[in-house]
Amino acid sequence: MARVRKTVTIRDVAEAAGVSLQTVSRVVNDGPNVRPQLREKVQAAIDRLGYVPSLAAQRMSGSRSYIILAINDRERTLADWRERQGTDWVDQMLLGGILTCSQHGYRMMVELVDTHSDHVERELGAALSALQPDGVILTPPHSENRLITELLAERRIPFARIGSDAPGPGIALTMGDEGAAYLATKRLAELGHRTIAMIAGPAQYSLSGWRITGWRRALAELGLPEAGLLEAGDFGFDSGARAARALLDRNPDLTAIIASSDQMALAALEVARERGLSVPEDLSLISFDNTPIVRFSQPPLTAIDQPIAETVSRAVEHLIARTPEAQQQGVIEVAAGLVERASTAPAPVMASTRSGAAGRV
Repeated sequence: MARVRKTVTIRDVAEAAGVSLQTVSRVVNDGPNVRPQLREKVQAAIDRLGYVPSLAAQRMSGSRSYIILAINDRERTLADWRERQGTDWVDQMLLGGILTCSQHGYRMMVELVDTHSDHVERELGAALSALQPDGVILTPPHSENRLITELLAERRIPFARIGSDAPGPGIALTMGDEGAAYLATKRLAELGHRTIAMIAGPAQYSLSGWRITGWRRALAELGLPEAGLLEAGDFGFDSGARAARALLDRNPDLTAIIASSDQMALAALEVARERGLSVPEDLSLISFDNTPIVRFSQPPLTAIDQPIAETVSRAVEHLIARTPEAQQQGVIEVAAGLVERASTAPAPVMASTRSGAAGRV
């Protein structure tokens, strides 16, 4: 019968080294007031016993909890999970956060909070009291919810605001949304497109406005039209379909669409099929997000790749370092990139004649 290995505790280390629990805790947490010889003795016991510090042991020093808490939108996250839409925002957030936390001996935890709830203060307050995190990462739209940011500021909990460039407390980080939309528009123009539409996200997200700004800036520089080429959705498939139909109804010669989410881009792809338009021969599509699903659509979608993991990693680094400069250096921007696939191509030579292309899908 196999022997069950006993879990080594902080008490085992204290007994092996002949010191108090508090002394072991100070060594684990690299605390002060421990003589070098005593520190070496405790560390030798840790190494010999194979002790892995628990959160409880780390907290005994009283200075830090060694927890970074990420707050994500409950409604949208649960909807994505239940509908299994292939979005990977939370996955990428955990990838960047967990790896960086583990490098520093921290743990990352995620709480889902409804930003529209009347009980948001109570829900978040309960989580903060229970976990006592050393830092909090806010994702959109929480990052711009003043009730949340003011609560964290009042409790003097360091926090990072992803997707927000508004002045105020907290470390502001963005993912280069304006520059990414500008890049996508310029790329389509390089391919010869002259009618480039945008399906924007909901106004409650600042990043929706930033992307519109980038699109408009590129059009203005290139001397291309804007009128009638903008529609808004809610990031979901149905809203993307409505927006794509409206754009194509108003602009029969439309040759390119930039969609502010993968789901809305997939909807535009479906609308194109309904109307007998071939992607990319008749209509080029560029999406935002670059979630796994866009690699398997037909054709695979060209997409703006949002650096979610890197952005969260940067946020964790600043929260753990607790450097005052982090909040004083202004907005930290982590630039996005463009991944080209088969949904973009040179503009059709005679877009006005494509109405006769029904059936070429």
